[in-house]
Amino acid sequence: MHCRSRIIVGRDAELGTLRDMLEAARAGNGGAVFLVGEAGIGKSRLAAAAVELGYTAEMSLLRGRGSTLGAGVPLRPLTEAVLSLLRSTPVDVAALGPYGPVLGRLVPDWGTPPADQEGGSVVILAEAVLRLTGLAGRDRGCLMVLDDLQDADAETLMVVEYLIDNLDQQPTLLLGTIRADDSPAIEVARAAARRGRCTLIALDRLGSDDLPAMAGSCLGVAGEELPAAATELLWGSSGGNPFLIEEILAAMVENGLLLPGAQGWQLAPQPPATLPAAFTRSMAHRIEKLGPQARQLLSCGALMGQRFPVAVVQTATGLSDRDLLNHLHGDLVAQLVMPDDQLTDWYAFRHRVTQESLLALVEPADRMELARTVADAVAKVHPDLPGEWCQISATLHLDAGDTATAGRLFAEAGRRALAQGAPTSAVALLDQAWELQADGAAEARADTLETLLQALGEAGLVKRALDLVSSPDQVAGLDPRRRAQLHTRLAWTAVVAGQLTDASAQVEIARELLGADAPAEETAPVDIVAAHLALDTPGQDQLSVAETLARRAATVGAAVPLPVVACQAWQLLGALVRHRDPAEATRCLEQARSIAAEHDLPIWEVHALIRLGNDDALRHGTLDRLEEARERARQTGAVTARQQAEASIALHLIMRGDYLSARDLIDQVLTATTRLKLIETTQYVLLLRAVLGAHQGRRAEMEHALVEFRRWGGDDGLHAQRVHGLAGTFCALLEEDRPRALAELSRAVEAEETSPTVFHLGGRLGLQLLLRAMAGEIDWEAYQAVTGTPASRLRWDRQFALFAQAVLLGRSGRHEAATAAVAEAVQVGDLYAMGRHLALRLVAESALADGWGTPVEWLRVAEDYFHQADVAPVAGACRTLLRQAGARVAQRRRGAAEIPPALRTTGVTVREFEVLRLLTGRLSNREIAERLHLSPRTVERHVSSLITKTGLPNRIALSDFAAGAQEEWTVRPVN
Repeated sequence: MHCRSRIIVGRDAELGTLRDMLEAARAGNGGAVFLVGEAGIGKSRLAAAAVELGYTAEMSLLRGRGSTLGAGVPLRPLTEAVLSLLRSTPVDVAALGPYGPVLGRLVPDWGTPPADQEGGSVVILAEAVLRLTGLAGRDRGCLMVLDDLQDADAETLMVVEYLIDNLDQQPTLLLGTIRADDSPAIEVARAAARRGRCTLIALDRLGSDDLPAMAGSCLGVAGEELPAAATELLWGSSGGNPFLIEEILAAMVENGLLLPGAQGWQLAPQPPATLPAAFTRSMAHRIEKLGPQARQLLSCGALMGQRFPVAVVQTATGLSDRDLLNHLHGDLVAQLVMPDDQLTDWYAFRHRVTQESLLALVEPADRMELARTVADAVAKVHPDLPGEWCQISATLHLDAGDTATAGRLFAEAGRRALAQGAPTSAVALLDQAWELQADGAAEARADTLETLLQALGEAGLVKRALDLVSSPDQVAGLDPRRRAQLHTRLAWTAVVAGQLTDASAQVEIARELLGADAPAEETAPVDIVAAHLALDTPGQDQLSVAETLARRAATVGAAVPLPVVACQAWQLLGALVRHRDPAEATRCLEQARSIAAEHDLPIWEVHALIRLGNDDALRHGTLDRLEEARERARQTGAVTARQQAEASIALHLIMRGDYLSARDLIDQVLTATTRLKLIETTQYVLLLRAVLGAHQGRRAEMEHALVEFRRWGGDDGLHAQRVHGLAGTFCALLEEDRPRALAELSRAVEAEETSPTVFHLGGRLGLQLLLRAMAGEIDWEAYQAVTGTPASRLRWDRQFALFAQAVLLGRSGRHEAATAAVAEAVQVGDLYAMGRHLALRLVAESALADGWGTPVEWLRVAEDYFHQADVAPVAGACRTLLRQAGARVAQRRRGAAEIPPALRTTGVTVREFEVLRLLTGRLSNREIAERLHLSPRTVERHVSSLITKTGLPNRIALSDFAAGAQEEWTVRPVN
């Protein structure tokens, strides 16, 4: 007999807490709650009650378990949870953006993420799960239940920890159950509770007052109908553990200690004082009562874990469909297992004790034979061992004593876990494989070791990887070539981790092992690592060294072929040669993109496209290809690549003066990268925020962003061209602090000369030329020496170089050529609002001094722009220069913003514009004067001034002009 209570007893407070948290989640204030307690305390039962509450409230539901198949399969609980959601709730994958393909790691129908995806990070997967729950819970709330987290893999716990920290603004409640034993899961929950990020509910045993109600519910009677002696005996034996109450009560009934009768349930005469072994005897008694076939069936299932699939146990036992179902539906078996509520054609043991008891009753020799039988059955049902079956098969072969096969399968499971973005689980699996292969073939061990090194690197355990590959005992029996491959792999791991000294040491070891006569295909992977190291090493010749190594690797990579090496090399070359020849840089990147497309390397293709888009933007000012890269990244699920594309777009939006769009994009990317702890991208976006503040003359914003940049580990020295050239210099110029601007620019240029860089917007090729030309520090020959290089053709720098050319021409008396150079500079700088107007303000200063061009017109245009942009120092400087030139300075009265820009730049005042608008009605001077409360003589002066400023021949033409523009002035808002 199996007794189960139909009600939840003694948990009113806990249910109240869960109810409140569900309501908060539905209102958009999500969170996390964990039910913690010993086995059998009622964690899953309480979680099921929460699911019922959520279902009744029509919330979206996700349910998964940590103890799926016994072994800790990476991300299996999350896969089960997401699949449970999809069975009941349609999800618009497109609404998840680039995070949709990332979830292909959990939902195969959503596509398989590319193997070379940097988005394989568990953190990015966690963000994808967070966004999925937010989407599913929109307007209704979402409940995510993860049972038995004490058995969950490391990657699942990483996702859980991420969710805990980021659910407060989501319509999602995460509910987890954890056994009170020491485990990584309980540490995660306790740490989160200490931070105030989750609620921890510790479930105690029931009190003696609760026991009669529960026991009565199990037997279908009121609690007071049970004999007091029976409840006392039950209390003494169970200690208030709900599971033990049910099981011991069943044992009392089965053993005749509690008997039904005409007067209700009665305790047998002379019962024992306690029932210390009643539960154990009851469980063993039930198993012994099973027939041989049923016992074998359940024993096969128990070998696979808490749950088992019908297809595998049927193959292992050879039972017919009819016999199999008869056993599973029989009374005895039904007391031990039940149909799984999440997976079709799967069964689950009612409690872990049941599974453990079954295995304990199998003799060791019989268990080995049984494991071999089940392993063969798994291979027949799942010949390719997809997903978790590889790991399960490895465990079964280990139980069967076949260590060689177990080692091979654990190694394969580790490789799959690493490809799935689960490096911590991969390390555990590969460690097991490495130990089992201790006496195996050297090449197989080398393959396992190489994958283990990669997994250690991605798990952040670089020190352990270095120790492992440096130990002679670990690499004994491997030929030098294979050992060199391992050291090369480790060198790249160290580069990615930013440990450049260790990376250099590994490169040297690899080269020494390969020897001077090593074939090119073996040295190419070493060369590309060394090239990246050279790029990150300060020095005058490092760019040349990096280029030599990259070209050699690119040639070999294309010939062998080694497509990833070739992609790495051509993309690096694209950055290295831009300073010398932007067109060649584009050809290098096109080659990288072509190789990536040919060899189906989508992430490498996206990265090449991003760099090509940057080239287009730098050379021509177009953003089309960056937008294309952004969309391709979304389609392939390349989350970090998309963020890099968006960051690049934001930079060019800043340079264009579209500050609102740039700010929105920067904030959007920064929110994601800081949450995902993507340090390098976060540093770059914080630099962009500093540039954004600087280009608006907002020093406080710039400096705050730089403080944050440094807090995230940013190094001013490594990014001097951005910090001082693109940010500090412009901020100082917009403050009209020329000495400070020159000092900032000098720091940027000096850093570039000391340690050349692949970043080329530091000012050396553009703004510095203009400022030095104005200061008389360069002549025509020096100017041509700089502008004669291909790198000076980047559009942002070229505008400033052309303005510098105009200054030099004007000073030498070639006034027409100087004016033409300004016109060309304005055309080139047409995209760059702030840069163009700042240059006009600067060049007008020289034009006034040397007597050429139309500086008054340029100053009016610049003054109007900076006044509208609220950059008072520059606008004020423009007005001062206008006064020095003897020009009338426009009044900045209320209503000035309504004057169309074309009129505003000619100096039309607010009052003159009012007069102009009234001319549309052909009114006389007296009529206009009456409406504006002016004298007719004043109106006459305004009309005369308008004729002069607009260049029109007479009052009639002025009236016609006003009439034709009236609709535009009325409808179109003025910028």
